[in-house]
This record gives sequence, C-alpha cells and structure tokens, in this order.
Amino acid sequence: MLHSATMLPAFLLLFLMGTSIRLSETMSRDERNKLRNQVVEMFDHAYHNYMDHAYPADELMPLTCRGRVRGLEPSRGDIDDALGMFSLTLIDTLDTLALLNKTVEFEEAVKRVLKDVRLDNDIVVSVFETNIRVLGGLLGGHSMAIMLKESGQMLWYQNELLHMAKDLGLRLLPAFNTSSGLPYPRVNLRYGVRGPETRTGTETDTCTACAGTIILEFAALSRFTGDPTFEAHARRALDFLWEKRQRNSNLVGTTINIHSGEWVRRDSGVGAGIDSYYEYLMKAYVLLGDDQYLHRFNTHYASIMKYISQPPLLLDVHIHKPLLPARTWMDSLLAFFPGLQVLKGDIRPAIETHEMLYQVTKKHNFLPEAFTTDFRVHWAQHPLRPEFAESTYFLYKATRDPYYLEVGRTVLENLNRFARVPCGFAAMKDVRTGSHEDRMDSFFLAEMFKYLFLLFAEEEDLPFNVEDYIFTTEAHLLPLSLSTASNSQAPPVVNSMAGEELDDSNFEWTCPNTRLLFPDPAFPRNLREPIRSAVDKSCLRPTIHREPGMGRPPLRAQDFMANNPEHLELLRRMGVSLIHLKDGRVQLVQHATQAVSAVAAEDGMRFMQEMMELSSQQQKEQLPPRAVQIVSHPFFGRVVLTAGPAQFGMDLSKSSSGVRGFVTVAEPYNGCSELSNGEIVEGRIALLQRGQCMFAEKARHIQKAGAIGGIVIDDNEGSSSDTAPLFQMAGDGRSTDDVTLPLLFLFHKEGNILLEALKEYKEVEVLLSDKARDREAIFKGKALPGTLLDGSTDGAEEEDCSTEEKDNSCSPSSEPVDQSQVTTQEQTAEDSVVGQDSVQPVEGLGSYVPVDVGEEPAVDRDSSSQSVDSVMADWQEDLEAFKQMEKDEL
Repeated sequence: MLHSATMLPAFLLLFLMGTSIRLSETMSRDERNKLRNQVVEMFDHAYHNYMDHAYPADELMPLTCRGRVRGLEPSRGDIDDALGMFSLTLIDTLDTLALLNKTVEFEEAVKRVLKDVRLDNDIVVSVFETNIRVLGGLLGGHSMAIMLKESGQMLWYQNELLHMAKDLGLRLLPAFNTSSGLPYPRVNLRYGVRGPETRTGTETDTCTACAGTIILEFAALSRFTGDPTFEAHARRALDFLWEKRQRNSNLVGTTINIHSGEWVRRDSGVGAGIDSYYEYLMKAYVLLGDDQYLHRFNTHYASIMKYISQPPLLLDVHIHKPLLPARTWMDSLLAFFPGLQVLKGDIRPAIETHEMLYQVTKKHNFLPEAFTTDFRVHWAQHPLRPEFAESTYFLYKATRDPYYLEVGRTVLENLNRFARVPCGFAAMKDVRTGSHEDRMDSFFLAEMFKYLFLLFAEEEDLPFNVEDYIFTTEAHLLPLSLSTASNSQAPPVVNSMAGEELDDSNFEWTCPNTRLLFPDPAFPRNLREPIRSAVDKSCLRPTIHREPGMGRPPLRAQDFMANNPEHLELLRRMGVSLIHLKDGRVQLVQHATQAVSAVAAEDGMRFMQEMMELSSQQQKEQLPPRAVQIVSHPFFGRVVLTAGPAQFGMDLSKSSSGVRGFVTVAEPYNGCSELSNGEIVEGRIALLQRGQCMFAEKARHIQKAGAIGGIVIDDNEGSSSDTAPLFQMAGDGRSTDDVTLPLLFLFHKEGNILLEALKEYKEVEVLLSDKARDREAIFKGKALPGTLLDGSTDGAEEEDCSTEEKDNSCSPSSEPVDQSQVTTQEQTAEDSVVGQDSVQPVEGLGSYVPVDVGEEPAVDRDSSSQSVDSVMADWQEDLEAFKQMEKDEL
C-alpha cells in the first residue's frame, strides 16, 4: 500500500475562501408529509417485490426478478456468508414494518417467520452478519410485538420470536469457544465449529468489528431471557479487544488473530473492519448503563479525533505510528460516524464530515464504495448502503436544520431515479455509468427506509416513541428498559476489566442540549459552506509540502537508475526496496514504517506515485466505461448495461445527449462484409457479433449502411461484466479518423438481455452515453412512465470531475493503489492478432466484496441459462403495477 503523507494545511486553505451564506428555508408540513408518504411507497415497492418474487429466499435479485438462494447462484465469496436459507430479508424487515405503521403486515410477517423459517440448516454463515441481521431482526421484531401486545394488539403472541432468537443465539455460541474469547468469523448453524468437516474452525483472523459488534444483541438476549451466558461471551470479546489496543495511540487495528491476539492488519480508521466496534462501545453504555463502556469509547474517541480525524476527512493511520496516514482514500462505511458523533455530542465535526460526504454524493448521485482524498471514485460500486441517510437523520434530530430534510430529499430522489427497477431497487455497479448490479441487500429494507421515514415523519406519525429505543448497527430497535433488567447472575468473566481504575476526566455524563449549542441558526451553515467550496474545487490535487531544512531534494522517478548505489541507498531511506524478478523486470515495494523518518516516507510515497505515472505514460490512456440504457417500453430507462468503449469513433463523453436510436441486428451478424440489410440498418443502431474481423472494419461497414451507432456483443457464451474487466476496442493499426459513429462493446450476458428484449418487443430503443441519464432528462420534460416524483432536480448540477471537459485539472487520473506493493511492469496485449478483434482491458469494474477487496465474485452463469423470456414476462407484469401507481401518484 502506498502510504499517503499528504499534509492538510494546503487543503484546508480552501476552507478559508469566502462564500455566500444562504439560509435554509423551512420545509412545509405538507411537503414533509408528501416525502414521508413517498418513503412508504418506495418501501412497499421493495418489500412487495421481495415477497412476490423472492420469498422464502434470503434476498431479492431485482434485475432478474427472482430470489437469491445460496448454492443455486454462483458464489460471490464472503458476501454470501450473510445468507443462511432463513428468509433473511423478511426477518431483517420486521421492525421496519412496525415503525412504518404497517401493523397488519407486521403480524402476517411474524406468522410467516414462525411457520416457515428454520434455523438448523447445514450451512456456514458469518457470525457477525447473522448476529446483526437475523438475531437483531428477531429481537427487534420481538420488541415490536411486545409493544403492540401491550397496546391491545397481537394478543396471541407468546414470545415466539424470542424463543427463535435464543435458539439462534445458542447456535452462534460455539464460535466463541476460543482461548481469547474472540469468535470465529463463521459457524455452521447445525454443527457449530468442529473443523474442516463442518467447513468451520480453520480460520485464524477476524475483523475488529466482526468480534466487537456483538454486545447489544447478546446482552439484549440475555436480559430478555434471563440467561446471562450470551452477554458474558460478548463482554469477554470486548474486553480482549480493549486489552489488545495499541497502548500509546489507544487505537485498534482492522484485523486480529483470534488465537494469539496479534494484529494482522495494523491500519486503523472508522470505516470498514472497525466501524461498529466503536459504535457498540458507545451504545452499550447507553443501553446497559455500564460506565466502563463509556470510558473505553471516550479513550478511543480522543485518539480518533487526534490522529484519524482531519476535518472534514477521516483517514486511516497506522496504530504504531499514528502520524503516518495508511491510505489515500476513504470507504463509504465511515458515513455512519457523523451520526455516532451526534450521539457523543460532538456536533461540529459531524456537520463537517457529513457535508463532505453530501458533496461527494451530489457529484456521483450516490456515495461510491470508496473515494480518494480529492473526492474521486476509488471503488465505483454502491450497494444501496444506508449509513449516509442514518447520519442525515441524526444530524436533523440534533440541529432541526431543514437543510438536512433537503439532503434526505436528494437521497430519496436519487434512489427513485437511478436505482429503482420494476422488481425493486438494484445496487449500483458503477456510479460513474449508472449501471446496475443484480442485488438488493436486506439492510436496504432494514435501515434505509427507517431513517428516511423518521427524517420526514412528525411525532404523531410514529406508532411509538423512538426515544425509548436504541438502534443497533442494523437499525433494529431494542428497548432502553433493558438497562434495568437484572443480570446479576452473570458468571465471572475472564479478562474482565472490572477492577480497572476509571479516568473520570474522560467522562461526559450528559447529552448536549442542542438548543443551546446553536443559538445562532446560521452556525451549522457557516460550517458547511467552506466545505462545499473545498469539494467543488477538489479536482485540484492537494499540494504536498516538504518540511524545510530536511536535507537534499528527494530522488525523482525520472532520474532513478537501478544500477546506481547512491539511488538504492536513497530508496532504502525512503522505505522502498527493489526486487529483481526472474523475467528481468524490477519490482518496487514500499513500507512506510521502514522509512528513516516521516518526511522520508512522504518522499517514498511520492516516488512510487511518480514511477506509476511514468509507467502509465507508456501505455495508451484507458477510457472509462460507457452505458447502454434501454429507454423504450417497458424499460423506460430503468435498465442500464455496462459497456466498453472504443478507441476510435465518436467520443460519447463529449456528447451532452449521447446517441439514441432503435436497434436492429446487422446482416451478416459479424459485420465483416457489406451489409445485406442496409436499408433496415440506416438510421438505427446496429447489433454486431464479435469475431472474424477487426472492430474498426465492423464500424466502417455499418457506417456505410447509414447506421448511427453500433453495439458489438461478445460471442463467448457466459461472459459478463460482473466478473471480467470490460474491454475497450482498439483500432486496426491504421487511421480510424473516417469512423465517426460511436461503437460500444457488451459482454454476452448483457448483450443477451438486449437481444431477448428485441425478440420480445420487436422495437427496442436505447441510449448510448458516457453514463446513465436521469429519466427526466431522457424524456425531456414529458410525462415519465411510472414516475412517482412531482418535482425534479437538475441531474447535471454536480458533474463528476472525471467527466468534466472544461477544466484540465479535472482530467481523469489513475486511482490510488491500495495494495501493499507496487509493481511497474509491461502491459501484455490482449486479442491483438491481426485479422481479429483487438481489445484492451478497462480497469475499475467488477463487484465489491467487503473486507476481501481483491476477490471478485464468480459470473452468474445460472442467470445466463435462465430464460430471459420469463424475466421479460415478470417485468411486463410489474409494469402494470407501475401504471396503477401512476394513477395513485402521491
């Protein structure tokens, strides 16, 4: 990994620029009610499609309108460990139904869970995910059922969900049978942890959040049932993590060995791998009233604000050298942190970080899974995560600033415009192009709609007082009355910190009075405006200043000679080592911790970046992916296919409207000779099969026939952009200036969707563009089929820097490397044989797997073999529902 030592003063100078202050206008009650009702309608769309097309499967696949059943779909790696054949989405959604006043549906859902769900499946699941989603969902459902029973409803309920929760808790307990008390990351629901024969017990590492996000659910289970075992195990795990913190920095690493307690990954932040560990320390104090949790949280929080927080940024550091940043990018999971800061009472940095996240969201429509310190996309996926909406809600609660209602409106409208599909809401595969991924995770229903509903709802709209509950990390509701439940029978806990002397200076005993925090209503706005200005100008790369008086100028990449002993010594001082590979290439590896000083580590980081830039200059610049958006009936712009660009022909990134037209299959299909159906192709977008001749030759033949564009479909059956890097199509080795139409490339799976749509509907219209367009922009103000929005926001208000043309400082750049080593090597040509298609890979695509980011999921071969006719039929059926919703437009 290249360790960024970028110094922030230059960045912070941007904050000092004067900006005009515009006071937020109060949102009317009618407008809030309209948005609240829209949230409910969106929830209904997602929930009913899950129940109609996926139940009893764990999750809905919204593009193919079917359930995701583990073992029947190709494995996606660790992400599938959340699936346990226990109707995950239904359980995760129980208390959302209750909160949204859907009492009848909640009661029906509880009965379904009791009747249909089995927990003794022979399947290996994630302890962390099963705890927060399933155990938390059962406990949240139980809390709601008890609340309704006390109000005279659901009188038949006799703690059945609690009995299921205890059964599940007992099935998770074997994972805690380790010498440290930290749980194994996975457990077999039927057989527990026995070893390889149960596909468990062989792991040695777990993430800090995985081991430290148990206490709320396990303590609640203990206090609901009177069995102290669960809470004791969760406390022991937390005690061990606290004991293993780095004592000088008071920070914890990201991954730990569950047997030895050694830190495997020593980078520390507030995002993926650690996030909810901090959250649960604070919330354990709120729920359980144990001062020890508050002491630990405050100790960690002081270090976070000292080392990690560089407002508005939150940058990972090394636990042993916390002044050294560990990476130059942030992940989207840290978006929960402003909400936690509200709970802590530290509102100012919460406002600042949230505003930074909002400006990034406005640039890309969604928060990318990871983004750089200059706010460019690092990982382009967005699986409909709710953390930003969560923090928006808590900041509104703390400030009552109507600005956050407008932020919520933006979230809501973007979901409807870009993620909504006929069978639910689809995750974004690439926020730059607007292409979709066939997944709708259960947390979308469990969290997103809770926070958006609460944001717009009035107090009288809620069926109960939410102040009587605390939200788990999955937004499940646990009653604060559990703090008074007796747990005195708990056995002594190994490694207990009960005798630890508490530092009273770390305690803040009262929650802040936000009315006194903001006597000036413009105060939150005064904090936001400079950050908005900074992000707007962030395409400029932050300047790295070298401290004066620190010796001679650093070695520059263009001057480096591998056989120069002086240069090798300079590399050593910068923490850079040189390895000669067998094939004659040289590999450079930097470890910032091995540099002789922080400044030397800075120089090493700069040297590595320069070497990468020099290497990339020798290769042709990679083009970003493009989009094929189906805009005709019954798709209406909701289906977006990720496409590879060509290095010749029309540049779609320079076209504000793209190229729109009906598609037709070229004859011959390979496009390698003059077309026999030229009169049909004229004025249309031609579909071509890859192979047998060069791409440029295909383009010339369809252009001669009068086509306005072309789409080349891969002839390799089963290929998909889900698992393979997209291609950019190369020329034929001679001038291609004569080719003026746009040519895009689709893999077989995406191309087959287009061909089957053409077969089913005869006339299919598509839009070829650099990224998916807002449906309102596509239809240019005409009534949108199936739209549920009255108003609109200019979708081009905030353009992604990577697509801007006016400012040279916003030109695309390679994303920061997130590996522990950098290799400068020659790029091998692919498919470059004369007479055949010539293609080059386009980087940056593929599904994101949390934690294990290097792993990519397998291609969905099952969906390739599934009849697309049935999918189209399902979409047609769903279209009728859309038409009905149009009549009942909110």
